[in-house]
Amino acid sequence: MSSKNFRDNLLALDSPRLVNARGLDPFEYAKPIIASDKARALIDTWQALYQHPYTGITSNGEVEPGLFHLADEGFNPVPAISAAQRLLTLLNEGERRALQYPIDAHQWRDWYNPEFPMNANGVRLDYLSSQAREAVMNLVRASMSAEGYLKTERCRIANLYLGELYDLRNIMNEWSYHFLLFGTPSATEPWGWNLYGHHLALNCMMIGGQMVISPTFMGAEPTIIDRGPHGAFSLFDNEESFGLQLMQSLPPHLQAHATTFKHLKDPAMPEGRWHFADERQQGAAYRDNRVIPHEGVCAAQFSSGQQAQLLKIVDAFIDYLPQGPRDTRLRQVESMLERTWFSWIGGHGDDDAFYYRVHSPLLMVEFDHHCGVWLSNDTPAKYHIHTVVRTPNGNDYGKDLLRQHYLKEHRQGSTHMAAHAAGGHGHSHDHPQDHDHSHPHDHDHTH
Repeated sequence: MSSKNFRDNLLALDSPRLVNARGLDPFEYAKPIIASDKARALIDTWQALYQHPYTGITSNGEVEPGLFHLADEGFNPVPAISAAQRLLTLLNEGERRALQYPIDAHQWRDWYNPEFPMNANGVRLDYLSSQAREAVMNLVRASMSAEGYLKTERCRIANLYLGELYDLRNIMNEWSYHFLLFGTPSATEPWGWNLYGHHLALNCMMIGGQMVISPTFMGAEPTIIDRGPHGAFSLFDNEESFGLQLMQSLPPHLQAHATTFKHLKDPAMPEGRWHFADERQQGAAYRDNRVIPHEGVCAAQFSSGQQAQLLKIVDAFIDYLPQGPRDTRLRQVESMLERTWFSWIGGHGDDDAFYYRVHSPLLMVEFDHHCGVWLSNDTPAKYHIHTVVRTPNGNDYGKDLLRQHYLKEHRQGSTHMAAHAAGGHGHSHDHPQDHDHSHPHDHDHTH
């Protein structure tokens, strides 16, 4: 069992890994990492997955139709539109060209979560002016709930905190993220943005008063932050405690059914079920088309109180949504509890590290305690957490809503437009080879 205090697992400040990285530009830092056999194998795997046209996460390999519908969910897009327009005025011509993509561009799907740059998409916030960076954050803030924005801000501060602990703020800081704008900000037409980098990836697509923010990836190592004027805080307390409370509330026979594997790296796991980068998580970066069977126990077997606790878990994961879309999403998940599954890996004692998943046809959330990457613990610890939110059955990135929008608004020629919006048929713009968006760093750093 690793120490409960992350400081006991800090790397030595004079270790070559840290010394050799200090002062480097992020892309220069990335070069030897990307060239290593282990990273190369990971990147090659991810890029091979990225080459596949989008279909979406499914439980059996077949996308279930008719789950998502165009609707006004009560989101007011005007502040986000104004924030996006303000951002564009603060960029120079080269930055605007690097930032902007068509609404159906394949780069939606090229997000990642390691600390080293794996592509040169969009603009890097650490290369922008302070005004432009704040304008990006104003757009993110206008697209999210106040508590959700605070969580994403704290993920960025946690990244800075790790950079401060190791004197690696050149690599890890609150601005070491890519930002992309898709489509043209509009009150009626689809548009959106994504932001991604170390331990944070957000994909936001809006159509009028409706939005989808998924996939999302939020994490931190360590999750306990204490730095000067920002004070002390910890991340993912609700996601951690709400999941554990539900598992501990189940009677023994349902706990047994929910537990798919007893150990976090279990000899009984089939090949591919544990991955050195994602560990137990199934829906992390580049896993847009994964077949993820339902596991564990169906929520139909829960008591009303346990079903309420399950919805409380979901709400903790999607608290980044503005109130209207958040309420809508919770009602949708509640309407399908008889088809929602809860699964668990590991122990469920108060001090145990664990993984769990809530998996509905409409939403999938994952929580995982991880081994050290920037800390030395070789077993999962509660101070390194990854969380993921996915919209299965073809609506990550709002793709199914985008398809429906084109069918509704552009009847003439809609077959072709809907196909490339969905990303799976015809001349899909979702295929990585269909669109070339040049960037000053592309010749050195993309792969």
